[in-house]
Amino acid sequence: GIVVPRTERDVERALELARRHGVPILPRGGGTSQIGQTVNDALVIDTSKYLNRIVDFDPADRSVWVEPGIVLDQLNQSLKPHGLFFPVDVSTASRATIGGMTGNNSCGSRSIRYGNMVHNVRAIDALLADGSRARFERIGDPGSDNPRFADIVRCVRAVAAREREEIDARFPKVLRRVGGYNLDLMVAEDHNLAQLLVGSEGTLAYFHRIQLELHPIPKHRVLAVCHFPTFYQAMDATQHIVALDPSAVELVDRTMIDLSRDIPLFRATVDRFVKGEPDALLLVEFAGDEHAPLLTHMKQLDQLLGTLGFPNAIVEALEPDFQKAIWDVRTSGLNIMMSMKGDGKPVSFIEDCAVELKDLAEYTRRLTDVFHKHGTTGTWYAHASVGCLHVRPIL
Repeated sequence: GIVVPRTERDVERALELARRHGVPILPRGGGTSQIGQTVNDALVIDTSKYLNRIVDFDPADRSVWVEPGIVLDQLNQSLKPHGLFFPVDVSTASRATIGGMTGNNSCGSRSIRYGNMVHNVRAIDALLADGSRARFERIGDPGSDNPRFADIVRCVRAVAAREREEIDARFPKVLRRVGGYNLDLMVAEDHNLAQLLVGSEGTLAYFHRIQLELHPIPKHRVLAVCHFPTFYQAMDATQHIVALDPSAVELVDRTMIDLSRDIPLFRATVDRFVKGEPDALLLVEFAGDEHAPLLTHMKQLDQLLGTLGFPNAIVEALEPDFQKAIWDVRTSGLNIMMSMKGDGKPVSFIEDCAVELKDLAEYTRRLTDVFHKHGTTGTWYAHASVGCLHVRPIL
C-alpha cells in the first residue's frame, strides 16, 4: 500500500496501523536511488507531496531543520539569499529529497570537500517502531524520558565497544563507504547518534525532521577540463590531482563525450570544452572566497599534468555560465548514457562502488578485461576524487 501523509499525525497513524497488522514500513523520498530501496513489499510512506517544509532556520548557527520530503534544489534556493547552502550535491538534486538522501547516506560530486550526508546531519527527530519519538543527536546519557530509546542507545554503544577491534580491522577505510550501518562512528567518544540512522535506508526509524549542517557558498569557482589519451591514464592521475585540494574531480568517459555530441542540447557545449579525441576527461574544480589562489591551483594542475606526461591537457572554464554548462552535461550523465542507439544499452551493473585511489586505475582495467572477455565494453561515470564508480556494461 501507499500512504501520502498531509501531517506528521498522519504518519503516526499509519505506523500505528502497520504495527497492529504486522506490516513493514518503507519511507520513500523522490525515488531517485538506483538500487531499489524505494519499492518493496511494504506500506510505502511518500512524504514528498506535503511534508516538505523548512521547519526552523538559524543562519548564525548555520543549521536548518527540515521535513523529510523537501527537495535538495528547493532547499538550496531558499538558503541562497543568506549566502548558505547544503553541499551534498547529488546529480538528481532537482527531485531527490533530504529524507531519502539521509536514508541512503548520499554523497555528491563535492564529497571530497564537504563529506557525505553522515558528515552533514546534526540531528534527527525520529519515530521508533513502537511509535515513540526520540531525538538522535550528539548526546551523553540519553536519560529516562523514553525508556525504549535509552535501551537502544545503551545496546548500540555496547555493540560498538564489544566489536571495536573487528570494526577497525574490517570496515573499509574509504570516504564513500555507504553499504551498511555506521557502527564505526559509534566508537568515538563524542559520537553523534544521528549518524547511526544516516544510511540505514529506513530500517531503524522513520525520520520526522532532520537538522542539517550548512556551509557558506564559495564566492569563486574555476573549472579545468583535463584531457587524457586513455581511460587508464585518467584514473591513474586522479590520486595525484586530489593532492592539490580540489573541491571536485569528476569523470567523463569517451562514450559520454560521443553521445553528448549527438544531443542538440549539449553539442555546442561539448565542442567548446573538448579538444581533439580524448578517451577520458576529468573535470577538476577549485573553489574558495578568493579568486587569485584558485588560478594558482589551476597553474599547479597544469604543471602536474605536464610532469605526468600530459602537457597542454587543460581547457579552462573561468566564467560561471561556461562552468554551469559543463556541469549540466556531467549531471545528465545517466540520461545521456541511456540515449545510446541500437540494441546495446548500458545496463545497471555495479553502482556506487568505491575503491582506494591507488587501486582505481587497476580496478577499472580489470573490469574492462572482464567486459572484453564477454565481447563487450563498458560505460563509466564516476566521482573520481573519492574512487566512486558507476559501471555499466553494454548488453
